[in-house]
Amino acid sequence: MTERAEQGSTVRYEFLVHGVVSETVLSAFPELTAAKGPAGGTALFGAVYDDAHLHGLLARFQMFGLTLLEMRRLPD
Repeated sequence: MTERAEQGSTVRYEFLVHGVVSETVLSAFPELTAAKGPAGGTALFGAVYDDAHLHGLLARFQMFGLTLLEMRRLPD
């Protein structure tokens, strides 16, 4: 994480996943906003508070069988 995140601020991330994600699965990610991604995928983006939150999101992607294609920090 960055110094800002360590000081209590959030860092925004975008996660690109393969395919269209159902509304049911999206409801498991209330802190993220979904949009149509490139090549028929789904883009999920939102604030990540710390390393534990980031790892929790990644674990949820895995739990729901989502294939994470790309993860990137968004500019401030």
